[in-house]
Amino acid sequence: IIPISHSQDTAGPMARTVADAAILLGAMTGVDPRDPITSESEGKAHQYYTEFLDEDGLKGSRIGVIRTLFGFDWRVDEIMEQCIDTMKQQGAEIVDPVEIPSTKDSWDYEKQVLHYEFKATLNAYLSGLGPTAQVKSLQEVIDFNEANKEKVMPIFEQEIMIESQEKEGLDSKEYLDALETCRKLSRTEGLDKALSENKLDALIAPTGGPAWLTDHVAGDHYTGGGSSSLAAMSGYASITVPAGYICGLPIGISFISGPYSESTLLRLAYSFKQATLIRTPPEFKPTVEIV
Repeated sequence: IIPISHSQDTAGPMARTVADAAILLGAMTGVDPRDPITSESEGKAHQYYTEFLDEDGLKGSRIGVIRTLFGFDWRVDEIMEQCIDTMKQQGAEIVDPVEIPSTKDSWDYEKQVLHYEFKATLNAYLSGLGPTAQVKSLQEVIDFNEANKEKVMPIFEQEIMIESQEKEGLDSKEYLDALETCRKLSRTEGLDKALSENKLDALIAPTGGPAWLTDHVAGDHYTGGGSSSLAAMSGYASITVPAGYICGLPIGISFISGPYSESTLLRLAYSFKQATLIRTPPEFKPTVEIV
């Protein structure tokens, strides 16, 4: 995996079922001497997460609803309401709403952290590829792209790479201040506070909106939403599972909780998945069906 932001991005399992994800997670967790952050997890991870899969896992749980992450698409909201009703039917206690500072307030700080860490971690990654690697730094990637602009950048530019290259090292005050602000907003004033004050097992929100097209003129047609920032900035656990479909495009629901809460999230997600059985195999259609 080519790194982007070591404090915001974590490799995790992607699977067709929650059970498969639990199996993969057990194989992936552990302490890696090449990844200092993993040393914090020593003694806190499990080898067999499948033992936490419980069809009745929602019963007696307290689930908080992050309403500030709703409202960007009425169709997504309808799907989420159906999910909430299902959780109630399975015995979950729903706390709605749960107040969390808007992730929009932290975007500028999150972006600063990303640019600084992208440069540092990519340089470390590229420099370790060995003598046969054609590029060994972010600057060399930028230079290569510019020298071959007509082939590799006929439509879009490399603004993010250039902006990252202009950043200083990870000892920069700007970076350290941005990192501290991200953690304060996402942890102390965000997830830690919400989970503790409301005595919650987890929080839920739409994972995002329907997948969008990218065209050569306007770029991304981002449809809004997205609940990944809270877990990414805090470094806490989250899991997303199918919630429904809009014109055949999948919509997910995210369960988010505190540090090392993977066992809890797998229990809740498994119970939800068994109660809904929403996922259908992809058909790889050439276009959506408008109904």
